[in-house]
Amino acid sequence: MADLTHLDSDGAAHMVDVGDKAITRREAVATGRILIAPAAIDAIRAGTMKKGDVIAVARIAGIMAAKRTSDLIPLCHPLPLTRVSLDLAVEDDGVTATATAATDGKTGVEMEALTAVSVALLTIYDMAKAIDKAMRIEGIRLLEKRGGRSGHWQA
Repeated sequence: MADLTHLDSDGAAHMVDVGDKAITRREAVATGRILIAPAAIDAIRAGTMKKGDVIAVARIAGIMAAKRTSDLIPLCHPLPLTRVSLDLAVEDDGVTATATAATDGKTGVEMEALTAVSVALLTIYDMAKAIDKAMRIEGIRLLEKRGGRSGHWQA
């Protein structure tokens, strides 16, 4: 269990001590997609969803979620984010979300980027479910991370 940083020598969950780590610039990019029926895509594009501007609300929800990641994921450290951006690309069969999170800190921002994407896509589902209850969220994953001891990683 030595390779699992959130488990102690007895196998109990704990928050990793990052006190001795150096403060470095850290950035992570995550993505995911929601597949949506054409009628719902048309309504999103036309801005005719009864709940409002789906893309604008999803973007704000994702950014807000990134800022609250440590409240949602039990062993995540609260981080002073320096940037969260969320791109939502409306396509013929769905919406692709790509989030970038950054901080100057002692631990990475992968979870913040992944949380931003997840909540943005869930928000789209919530706002479009009156038209398409069969939407499918898929492919949520980390694309890239920079900074820290492990350096640069790319999918």
